[in-house]
Amino acid sequence: MKLFGTPRSRGFALLAASVALAVSACTPPTSSPAAPSASGNSSDSSTAAPSSPASASSSSQAPDTSASAGPVPGATATVGALVPGFPEQLIPVMPKTSVRSSSFDKNVSPATVALVGTVKAPPESVVDYYKTSLEAQGFKVVPGPEAVGNVTSIDFIRGDGETVNVSVRQKEGVSTFTIGANVAAGSVK
Repeated sequence: MKLFGTPRSRGFALLAASVALAVSACTPPTSSPAAPSASGNSSDSSTAAPSSPASASSSSQAPDTSASAGPVPGATATVGALVPGFPEQLIPVMPKTSVRSSSFDKNVSPATVALVGTVKAPPESVVDYYKTSLEAQGFKVVPGPEAVGNVTSIDFIRGDGETVNVSVRQKEGVSTFTIGANVAAGSVK
């Protein structure tokens, strides 16, 4: 199978897709005009301020219901915890990690899994933990630079197209890491 782009660009594409999945699964549907506002109030949505420039420009247009009207069954995401059914055997949570968000979608092929966490450890410790875990599952490190600016990033591949990216950034002794995986549906049990 011929792969396009550099391993690093594929890793960032995987990371971007995982974050987009997590955000889209957490975003309430826009097709209901009486939907509660972001603050949880069920006041008239016509008086609520738009949350972003993109929503401000689209608020004057009719909602596009041809796209997803909400999360797809089997695609889950949450903030501040692991989603129920998160595949911890595939992507274990590093000890002493505070989970910031997690998501997975087992209805697509390949299945997607994402985890964002923080831990008081250097980036090298985070990379070593996940490198050990992923290599034990048959993933191989994709050769290439491990630093992109001030972000440590490492890509893994298994078989014919299963990929994982681990990216870590440290600030004030706390490492924030993002893991994005595209794997066979059987790996997300």
